[in-house]
Order: sequence, then C-alpha cells, then structure tokens
Amino acid sequence: MNKTFIFLVLVLLSRLAQAQVWIPDNGDGTYKNPIIYTDYSDPDVIRVGDNYYMVASSFTCQPGIPVLHSKDLVNWKIINYVYSTLPFDRYQKPQHGQGSWAPSIRYHKGRYYVYFCTPEDGLFMASTTNPAQKWELHVVQNVGNWEDPCPFWDDDGQAYLLHGRVGAGPAILHKMSSNGKKLLDDGKLIYQDDKKQPTLEGFKFMEKRDGYYYFAAPAGGVGTGWQSVFRSRNIYGPYEDKVVLEQGKTNINGPHQGGFVSTQTGEWWFIHFQDKDAYGRIVHLQPVTWKDGWPVAGQDADGDGTGEPVLTYKKPNVGKSYPVEAPQTSDDFSQPTLGLQWQWHAAPHKEWYTLNPKSGNIRLHAISAPTDNGSLFYAGNLLLQKVTAPAFSATTKVDLKAENSGERAGLAVMGNYYTTICLEKSASGNRVVLSEGKRQDRKYLLPQELTSVDVNTQAIWFRVKINDDATCSYYYSIDGNSYKEIGDRYKVEKGTWIGAKVGIFCINPSIISSKGYADFDFFAVTK
Repeated sequence: MNKTFIFLVLVLLSRLAQAQVWIPDNGDGTYKNPIIYTDYSDPDVIRVGDNYYMVASSFTCQPGIPVLHSKDLVNWKIINYVYSTLPFDRYQKPQHGQGSWAPSIRYHKGRYYVYFCTPEDGLFMASTTNPAQKWELHVVQNVGNWEDPCPFWDDDGQAYLLHGRVGAGPAILHKMSSNGKKLLDDGKLIYQDDKKQPTLEGFKFMEKRDGYYYFAAPAGGVGTGWQSVFRSRNIYGPYEDKVVLEQGKTNINGPHQGGFVSTQTGEWWFIHFQDKDAYGRIVHLQPVTWKDGWPVAGQDADGDGTGEPVLTYKKPNVGKSYPVEAPQTSDDFSQPTLGLQWQWHAAPHKEWYTLNPKSGNIRLHAISAPTDNGSLFYAGNLLLQKVTAPAFSATTKVDLKAENSGERAGLAVMGNYYTTICLEKSASGNRVVLSEGKRQDRKYLLPQELTSVDVNTQAIWFRVKINDDATCSYYYSIDGNSYKEIGDRYKVEKGTWIGAKVGIFCINPSIISSKGYADFDFFAVTK
C-alpha cells in the first residue's frame, strides 16, 4: 500500500480523534455519563427498527430542532434539523428565549412526527417519512402560553395530544385528528397537584403497557427537580403518580425531562438532561427496570422504587456493537453545504455567507448590524455551535477584507455575557480587539472594548480556550505557530434558556452597507 496514502489516513484519523473531545463510549462495553456533554435541552427519543432518533429544543437558534441518530443510544450524530426557520417575520432577528421549546418525536404508520410549541406563536407539527430528509412544517393551533406537547395514537386509532402551559402544568389532553393536524376539542385537565408535583412540565406519553396508559413528566424545577411517571387505566384518568428518578446522593442535579425508550432486546432506557449552567442542559442515559408496574430509572440501591443517576454503566444491548461516534464539531468547510453543527441566532439568510469547498473556506460577509455599535445580542448572522465538553480549544484562521473602519471578524463565546476576539479595521490599520457584552437587569448593555493591540496583517489565527471552571482565555497568532495570550480569563455564561455557544462572525457596525468580508479557513475543536 502507498506510504503517502497510509500517512494521509493516519493524519485524518488523528484529526478526527482530536475533533471529538468528549467520547462517552469507554470502548470496553460500558459508557460514561453524560453521553453528550452538550446543550441538547429537553431531549426526546424513539426507536424505529434498529435506529434511534433524538430531538431537542432550539429556542432562538436556527435551523431549529436538531435530529440526532444512533444505533446504540450512546454514540450519536447530527443528521438533520426539523425546520430551517419558523414561519413568522419576528424570527428574521434574534428572539432570545423564544422559538421551539421541548419537542416530542413519535413514529406512526410510516411517518415520523415532531410536535413543539413556541411560547407566543402556537402549536406546531412537522412530519416526514425519513428523518434525514426534509420535514413538512404545519401550524396546528395559533395559540399562546402552551408548552411541551406530545402526541399519542391509541389502539383504536384515536389520536390525542398532551401538553402543559408556560409556567409549568397542569397536564391537558385533547383529542386530535388521525393525521395529527387538527385538535378536535378544547382539552381536559387530567392531572394537577401543585404540592406533590410542582412545576410539572415536559410531558411525554410512553408505550401502553398491561392495560395502563403512562406518561412521564419532570417536576420540581430544572436545577432541583426529579422525574415522575403517571399511570391510569383510562386515558382521561384519574392518574397515579410516582417519582422514578431523583438526585439522591449523587452530584447529578435535577435529573429529569427526557424520553423513555425500549431496545430491540426488550431493555428499557431513559435519556434526560442535567442543567450544567454555562454548559447548558447536557444529556444522560439511565438504565430502566420495571417494578410493580412502574419504571425505575438509574440504580435503586435501597429498593424504594426511586432510582439515582449512574455515572458509568453497561452499554445497552441492541444486538450488536457499533463504532464510536459523537456529534460533529470541527469543520474545514470543504463541503458544498454548511455543517450540521452550525446554527445562526436568527433565520438564515443566503447573503450572510458563501461556502468555497474547492478552496476550503467559508466567507462571512460584513452584514450591517448597527444596533449598539455591532452588539452581538442583536446580530442574527453569528455562526455558532454548542459548547461540546467541559474543557476544549477552538481555533480558526481569518482573512479580513474590510471595506470601512469598524468592520470586524473573529471568534465569539456567546451567552447573556459574551466575549469576542476579532480583527478590526481602524483608520490607521488593523488591530486585534477583545470586547465584552452584558445582559444586566433584563437589558442589553453597550459592548465594551477590553483591550487591543495593533497588528500589521489582514490574516490572523485566533484561539479560545474553554476551561473546566466555565471561564475562557483568548490567544492570537500572526504565523499560526506561536500564539500570544491577550486579556484575562473571562466567564462563560449561558444564554436565555440555552447554554453558551462558540463560533465565528463578521460584523459591520454601520447602517451603511458594505462589500467587506472575512474568509475563515477552518474551525478546529481540540483538547
């Protein structure tokens, strides 16, 4: 075999290994939690044949509702999004905290269905015959203040929809048309107990079992709550309830909100999130056993029927073994379409970027963002991806072709507090600028320059290091080899309902349009 070919293969494998910073598969038949150290908030999961599919909330980020695929519930890859944008003009600009909340995914008679609500726009359904291909988006009900919907098709073919209200609970059940596009009544309250199950949300119908209807729902709040399951012989109740997973003596806080799923071999598992503040709501996998007609998630050491989360465990038995895989991160921009790891902070626009697969770069155009001198809080054209591990580095090379003073391009760590390192054109030349932006008392403050240094170049390498204490440090290089640290350590902070994100941008802070742009050669995520 050609030695050059072998060398190139080894280099590629090395780069792929570097690109995946967090690997949950231990390689010995066990896994570690979290299975995805990334903000896939409010996950839901199904199995169809030998394939598992997961969806999660997106909020302001678009395209929205990522679809992930796995063969073994441990190794996951992003394969699609449910929608490219939402059909309302408001989403042409950032809508922090709005957008899609807590989707559910189900399979019925050859079609996949995803239901979700936005807090002010209504109830949506998307469907497809192939989760990796285009989804058809449908507005089921133009209504506000609903959240966390989940469909269910009964044995007689009658369809139902279960949901809550913003602010948590109660559980409300509607009859629905068999095609899932229309609600047939005003709904009936089927469970509410604010003392026993406060802050009830995230409703998910489970499989009908031994004549019981089951639904799962978390209670007690995002950071401090637990997972409960409810059952009844009649779909309208009355429902019994039981706490099936709680933090207990572990350090996995608020273990709840997710989906129960059974494997081909009859095992049961529960995928849920843990709130990790700046890192977002990261994804865990718990074994499930059934005891006296109730599921028990995690390990139940004292035998009381309520489990505690596991940190490591035997991998699910799905009949065979599959390769190690993780959601995409690094990108060399060599493909004709944008990588699925990327999202914008508003509805994507074609004029924001140009992919050049032959030269292997992405061109971000200097889009006018005049609000507060280019504040990123108001800029939709931020190309960002989720923070992907407790600690990692992200490096890029940028070539700035600015037209006017003030135009800038670089790296950002985005949240309700954000920091950026960029190359900016000034009246006297280019300079490296470190800046910050803050959300304080529900207001976005003017961004502030932290420090700067003049540089005689239009091509520069930037690096940000995310530290395991949720801080970040910035570096720059003129030659791509020797890096200089600039500024101090800065906090990494979550956004509104989302974890912190990291990525690239090109901004023109003037109201006057520009033909300026910046070419980014790569975005490398490494340990």
